[in-house]
Amino acid sequence: MKTYASCVAMVVVQIGAGGSIILNKIAFEKGLNQLVLIVYRHVIATLLLGLLAYVLERKKRPALSISATMKIFVLASLGTTIYLNVYYAGLIYSSATVASALSNVIPCSTFIMAVLLRMEKVNITSASGRAKVLGTVICVAGSLIFTFWKGGFLLKGFESRPLINLYSSNKHSKENWILGSALILASCISWSGWLIMQAVVYKAYPARLSLNTLICFFASLQSGFLALFFGRNPSLWRLEWNVQLLTIIYNGVVISSFIYYLQTWCISKEGPVFAAMFTPLALIFVGLFSMIAFAEQLHVSR
Repeated sequence: MKTYASCVAMVVVQIGAGGSIILNKIAFEKGLNQLVLIVYRHVIATLLLGLLAYVLERKKRPALSISATMKIFVLASLGTTIYLNVYYAGLIYSSATVASALSNVIPCSTFIMAVLLRMEKVNITSASGRAKVLGTVICVAGSLIFTFWKGGFLLKGFESRPLINLYSSNKHSKENWILGSALILASCISWSGWLIMQAVVYKAYPARLSLNTLICFFASLQSGFLALFFGRNPSLWRLEWNVQLLTIIYNGVVISSFIYYLQTWCISKEGPVFAAMFTPLALIFVGLFSMIAFAEQLHVSR
């Protein structure tokens, strides 16, 4: 029953992540700055999770040591500041479907890290062990093929004209597409490290709401510091009632608050490799939506 609940939770996580990828792509094309999104979403999540943590974990959360604080700071750097900034930069130069497809490298990179850190055991003589190794090879090979080779159409878009027009600029040239793919692949390594480290940090500070509050708090500080150099234009921070504001609220409430907590719960129950295995589900949701809304044509590769 516990494993079933974890599976349902991770499916919900990937559906939420798919919605975030689509909204982020639209908002970036409309002019939303990635640092503005990262700072605002984590400020919202810090306030929301902080309130819940105060009410629900006030009497049972452990004391916060200097060692645990440093680990959480590094955790916030890997899974938010580094991952999101690099991932969003890649998303700007590619498409939502490509970003989802390349994220399929997360299960294999997480598995490799877990094996190297002896968090996961592999028995090559068993069928399950060989399946894990084969799956890892397929993930890596698929990501490389997807990045550098463009095959024929697999499925054409459901619409002849996009319901939402995103690709009016020249950002999707071959060179920028490869750059975007490389950035997304690099961000996936950071996210895998975040999954692995979260399992370690949770053992040192087993309070899910408080842990995620601190992650979001440090992420706000780190990206706010970066914004002092790369987002100093006051007009970037002005909010209006548009899709950019909807994207910030969705990411702050749904992703950085609810999804982060849900993923932490799954990792604490089943481990980081289990959580990473569900990443490919986001591709299905994003791919189908992109075919309808963006009139995207799905290729054999990219």
